[in-house]
Amino acid sequence: MLVTDCHCHIYPEKIASRAVEGVGSFYQIEMRTKTGTADSLIEACEGSPIKRHIVHSVATRADQVQNINDFIAGECEAHPEFVGFMTLHQDTQDMEAEIERACGLGLRGIKLHPDTQKVNMDDPRLYPIYEIAQAKGLPIIMHVGDYRYGFSHPQRMKRILDDFPDLTVDAAHFGGWSIFDLGLEILQDANCFVDASSAMEFLGLRRTRELCRAYGTHRVMFGSDFPMWDPVSELDRFMQAGFTDDELEQMLKLNASRFLGEA
Repeated sequence: MLVTDCHCHIYPEKIASRAVEGVGSFYQIEMRTKTGTADSLIEACEGSPIKRHIVHSVATRADQVQNINDFIAGECEAHPEFVGFMTLHQDTQDMEAEIERACGLGLRGIKLHPDTQKVNMDDPRLYPIYEIAQAKGLPIIMHVGDYRYGFSHPQRMKRILDDFPDLTVDAAHFGGWSIFDLGLEILQDANCFVDASSAMEFLGLRRTRELCRAYGTHRVMFGSDFPMWDPVSELDRFMQAGFTDDELEQMLKLNASRFLGEA
Protein backbone atom coordinates (compact mmCIF):
# COMPACT_ATOMS: atom_id res chain seq x y z
CA MET A 1 0.00 0.00 0.00
CA LEU A 2 1.28 3.48 -0.89
CA VAL A 3 0.92 5.72 2.15
CA THR A 4 0.12 9.45 2.32
CA ASP A 5 1.61 11.49 5.16
CA CYS A 6 -0.93 14.27 5.52
CA HIS A 7 1.01 16.53 7.91
CA CYS A 8 4.58 17.63 7.05
CA HIS A 9 6.33 20.94 7.65
CA ILE A 10 9.25 21.88 5.40
CA TYR A 11 11.59 24.88 5.46
CA PRO A 12 14.19 26.49 3.16
CA GLU A 13 17.72 25.20 3.63
CA LYS A 14 19.05 28.45 5.09
CA ILE A 15 16.56 28.53 7.98
CA ALA A 16 15.65 24.86 8.39
CA SER A 17 17.84 24.08 11.40
CA ARG A 18 16.82 27.27 13.17
CA ALA A 19 13.15 26.59 12.43
CA VAL A 20 13.40 23.07 13.84
CA GLU A 21 15.04 24.41 17.00
CA GLY A 22 12.27 26.99 17.33
CA VAL A 23 9.51 24.40 17.02
CA GLY A 24 11.20 22.15 19.56
CA SER A 25 11.49 25.06 21.96
CA PHE A 26 7.84 26.06 21.46
CA TYR A 27 6.62 22.55 22.30
CA GLN A 28 9.38 21.78 24.80
CA ILE A 29 10.26 18.49 23.13
CA GLU A 30 13.36 17.01 21.57
CA MET A 31 12.84 17.03 17.81
CA ARG A 32 13.36 13.65 16.15
CA THR A 33 14.95 15.21 13.06
CA LYS A 34 17.39 18.10 13.15
CA THR A 35 16.65 19.60 9.75
CA GLY A 36 13.26 20.17 8.17
CA THR A 37 14.18 20.51 4.49
CA ALA A 38 12.34 18.88 1.62
CA ASP A 39 15.39 16.72 0.89
CA SER A 40 15.58 15.52 4.48
CA LEU A 41 11.89 14.55 4.37
CA ILE A 42 12.42 12.54 1.19
CA GLU A 43 15.56 10.95 2.62
CA ALA A 44 13.74 10.03 5.84
CA CYS A 45 11.07 8.16 3.87
CA GLU A 46 13.35 6.46 1.35
CA GLY A 47 12.54 2.77 1.01
CA SER A 48 9.31 3.09 3.01
CA PRO A 49 5.68 2.88 1.84
CA ILE A 50 5.28 6.64 2.43
CA LYS A 51 5.20 7.97 -1.12
CA ARG A 52 3.09 11.11 -0.84
CA HIS A 53 3.35 14.09 1.51
CA ILE A 54 1.08 17.06 2.18
CA VAL A 55 3.61 19.83 2.87
CA HIS A 56 3.25 23.31 4.32
CA SER A 57 4.79 25.95 6.52
CA VAL A 58 3.33 28.68 8.74
CA ALA A 59 3.65 32.46 8.47
CA THR A 60 3.96 34.15 11.84
CA ARG A 61 3.87 37.58 10.15
CA ALA A 62 1.79 38.80 7.23
CA ASP A 63 4.88 39.85 5.26
CA GLN A 64 6.09 36.22 5.18
CA VAL A 65 3.03 34.83 3.38
CA GLN A 66 4.00 35.30 -0.26
CA ASN A 67 7.58 34.09 0.20
CA ILE A 68 6.45 30.95 2.02
CA ASN A 69 3.82 30.16 -0.59
CA ASP A 70 6.39 30.65 -3.36
CA PHE A 71 8.75 28.30 -1.52
CA ILE A 72 6.14 25.58 -1.01
CA ALA A 73 5.06 25.82 -4.65
CA GLY A 74 8.66 25.54 -5.82
CA GLU A 75 9.28 22.44 -3.72
CA CYS A 76 6.11 20.85 -5.10
CA GLU A 77 7.26 21.56 -8.63
CA ALA A 78 10.60 19.93 -7.87
CA HIS A 79 9.05 16.97 -6.03
CA PRO A 80 5.89 15.53 -7.62
CA GLU A 81 5.24 13.44 -4.51
CA PHE A 82 4.45 16.66 -2.61
CA VAL A 83 1.00 18.22 -2.32
CA GLY A 84 1.43 21.83 -1.23
CA PHE A 85 -0.79 23.85 1.11
CA MET A 86 -0.54 27.63 1.32
CA THR A 87 -0.07 29.69 4.44
CA LEU A 88 -2.16 32.75 5.23
CA HIS A 89 -2.14 35.23 8.10
CA GLN A 90 -4.88 37.11 9.90
CA ASP A 91 -3.29 40.43 8.87
CA THR A 92 -2.94 39.62 5.16
CA GLN A 93 -4.33 42.68 3.38
CA ASP A 94 -5.98 41.08 0.35
CA MET A 95 -6.82 37.54 1.40
CA GLU A 96 -8.72 36.67 -1.77
CA ALA A 97 -5.91 37.87 -4.05
CA GLU A 98 -3.29 35.79 -2.24
CA ILE A 99 -5.49 32.70 -2.25
CA GLU A 100 -6.01 33.11 -5.99
CA ARG A 101 -2.28 33.64 -6.53
CA ALA A 102 -1.34 30.60 -4.44
CA CYS A 103 -3.90 28.43 -6.23
CA GLY A 104 -2.39 29.60 -9.50
CA LEU A 105 0.96 28.32 -8.25
CA GLY A 106 -0.60 24.89 -7.80
CA LEU A 107 -1.16 24.92 -4.05
CA ARG A 108 -4.19 22.85 -3.15
CA GLY A 109 -5.21 23.80 0.36
CA ILE A 110 -4.54 26.02 3.37
CA LYS A 111 -2.60 25.47 6.60
CA LEU A 112 -3.30 27.59 9.70
CA HIS A 113 -1.72 27.37 13.14
CA PRO A 114 -3.59 29.62 15.57
CA ASP A 115 -1.13 29.13 18.45
CA THR A 116 2.03 30.19 16.61
CA GLN A 117 0.09 32.85 14.68
CA LYS A 118 -1.38 34.10 17.96
CA VAL A 119 -4.94 34.39 16.75
CA ASN A 120 -8.19 32.76 17.87
CA MET A 121 -9.21 30.43 15.07
CA ASP A 122 -12.72 31.92 15.17
CA ASP A 123 -11.40 35.49 14.96
CA PRO A 124 -13.47 37.50 12.42
CA ARG A 125 -10.25 38.31 10.53
CA LEU A 126 -10.00 34.64 9.54
CA TYR A 127 -13.60 34.25 8.42
CA PRO A 128 -12.88 35.46 4.86
CA ILE A 129 -10.47 32.53 4.56
CA TYR A 130 -13.17 30.06 5.53
CA GLU A 131 -15.71 31.68 3.22
CA ILE A 132 -13.36 31.51 0.22
CA ALA A 133 -12.14 28.00 1.07
CA GLN A 134 -15.70 26.72 1.36
CA ALA A 135 -16.69 28.31 -1.95
CA LYS A 136 -13.60 27.03 -3.79
CA GLY A 137 -13.51 23.60 -2.16
CA LEU A 138 -10.08 24.19 -0.65
CA PRO A 139 -9.28 21.87 2.29
CA ILE A 140 -7.80 23.37 5.46
CA ILE A 141 -5.34 21.74 7.86
CA MET A 142 -5.86 23.44 11.21
CA HIS A 143 -3.74 22.92 14.28
CA VAL A 144 -6.20 22.28 17.12
CA GLY A 145 -5.51 22.12 20.85
CA ASP A 146 -2.88 23.17 23.35
CA TYR A 147 -3.32 23.03 27.11
CA ARG A 148 -1.34 26.28 27.41
CA TYR A 149 -3.45 28.48 25.11
CA GLY A 150 -7.03 29.13 24.05
CA PHE A 151 -6.31 30.17 20.44
CA SER A 152 -7.00 26.71 19.02
CA HIS A 153 -9.49 25.32 21.53
CA PRO A 154 -11.66 22.55 20.03
CA GLN A 155 -14.77 24.57 20.88
CA ARG A 156 -13.58 27.29 18.51
CA MET A 157 -13.13 24.62 15.84
CA LYS A 158 -16.68 23.43 16.44
CA ARG A 159 -17.97 27.00 16.04
CA ILE A 160 -16.24 27.31 12.66
CA LEU A 161 -17.62 23.98 11.48
CA ASP A 162 -21.12 25.05 12.51
CA ASP A 163 -20.75 28.35 10.66
CA PHE A 164 -19.28 26.74 7.53
CA PRO A 165 -20.98 23.35 7.16
CA ASP A 166 -19.44 22.62 3.74
CA LEU A 167 -15.88 23.44 4.73
CA THR A 168 -13.36 20.58 4.46
CA VAL A 169 -11.15 20.62 7.55
CA ASP A 170 -8.51 18.40 9.08
CA ALA A 171 -8.71 19.16 12.82
CA ALA A 172 -5.15 18.08 13.35
CA HIS A 173 -3.76 16.06 16.27
CA PHE A 174 -7.01 14.18 16.94
CA GLY A 175 -8.85 17.48 17.26
CA GLY A 176 -6.97 18.61 20.35
CA TRP A 177 -3.21 18.32 20.83
CA SER A 178 -2.46 17.63 24.51
CA ILE A 179 -6.21 17.75 25.28
CA PHE A 180 -7.14 14.73 23.18
CA ASP A 181 -10.16 13.58 25.20
CA LEU A 182 -11.66 17.06 25.21
CA GLY A 183 -11.16 17.21 21.45
CA LEU A 184 -13.07 13.98 21.07
CA GLU A 185 -15.86 15.16 23.38
CA ILE A 186 -16.40 18.29 21.29
CA LEU A 187 -15.65 17.10 17.76
CA GLN A 188 -16.67 13.42 17.74
CA ASP A 189 -19.83 14.16 15.77
CA ALA A 190 -18.55 17.22 13.88
CA ASN A 191 -18.16 17.37 10.10
CA CYS A 192 -14.38 17.17 9.88
CA PHE A 193 -11.41 14.91 9.37
CA VAL A 194 -8.78 14.48 12.08
CA ASP A 195 -5.18 13.35 11.82
CA ALA A 196 -3.02 11.24 14.12
CA SER A 197 0.08 13.44 14.02
CA SER A 198 1.99 14.36 17.19
CA ALA A 199 -0.25 12.11 19.24
CA MET A 200 0.96 8.53 19.53
CA GLU A 201 3.95 9.40 21.69
CA PHE A 202 1.54 10.75 24.31
CA LEU A 203 -1.43 8.43 23.83
CA GLY A 204 0.16 5.00 23.44
CA LEU A 205 -1.11 2.41 20.99
CA ARG A 206 -4.30 1.38 22.78
CA ARG A 207 -5.65 4.91 23.17
CA THR A 208 -4.60 5.74 19.61
CA ARG A 209 -6.69 2.82 18.38
CA GLU A 210 -9.60 3.83 20.61
CA LEU A 211 -9.58 7.42 19.35
CA CYS A 212 -9.41 6.36 15.71
CA ARG A 213 -12.44 4.13 16.13
CA ALA A 214 -14.31 6.67 18.27
CA TYR A 215 -13.99 9.27 15.52
CA GLY A 216 -14.53 6.62 12.85
CA THR A 217 -11.63 5.34 10.78
CA HIS A 218 -13.27 6.89 7.70
CA ARG A 219 -12.32 10.31 9.19
CA VAL A 220 -8.77 9.71 10.44
CA MET A 221 -5.62 10.38 8.40
CA PHE A 222 -2.06 9.31 9.13
CA GLY A 223 0.36 12.17 9.67
CA SER A 224 3.85 12.43 11.10
CA ASP A 225 4.17 16.17 11.84
CA PHE A 226 7.66 16.02 10.33
CA PRO A 227 10.19 17.22 11.46
CA MET A 228 8.82 16.82 15.00
CA TRP A 229 8.77 13.06 14.47
CA ASP A 230 10.37 10.62 12.05
CA PRO A 231 7.71 9.61 9.49
CA VAL A 232 8.81 5.98 9.15
CA SER A 233 8.95 5.44 12.91
CA GLU A 234 5.49 7.00 13.24
CA LEU A 235 4.14 4.75 10.49
CA ASP A 236 5.66 1.66 12.11
CA ARG A 237 4.05 2.62 15.41
CA PHE A 238 0.68 3.26 13.75
CA MET A 239 0.83 -0.14 12.01
CA GLN A 240 1.33 -1.82 15.40
CA ALA A 241 -1.83 -0.36 16.95
CA GLY A 242 -4.02 -3.33 16.01
CA PHE A 243 -6.08 -2.02 13.09
CA THR A 244 -7.65 -4.19 10.43
CA ASP A 245 -6.37 -4.07 6.86
CA ASP A 246 -9.49 -2.17 5.78
CA GLU A 247 -9.03 0.39 8.55
CA LEU A 248 -5.39 0.88 7.60
CA GLU A 249 -6.25 1.38 3.93
CA GLN A 250 -8.70 4.11 4.92
CA MET A 251 -6.38 5.95 7.28
CA LEU A 252 -3.12 5.55 5.37
CA LYS A 253 -4.41 6.36 1.89
CA LEU A 254 -8.11 6.67 1.04
CA ASN A 255 -9.10 9.36 3.54
CA ALA A 256 -6.32 11.66 2.37
CA SER A 257 -7.60 11.29 -1.19
CA ARG A 258 -11.09 12.24 -0.05
CA PHE A 259 -9.72 15.15 1.99
CA LEU A 260 -7.96 16.43 -1.14
CA GLY A 261 -11.14 16.06 -3.19
CA GLU A 262 -9.78 13.26 -5.34
CA ALA A 263 -12.41 10.67 -4.41
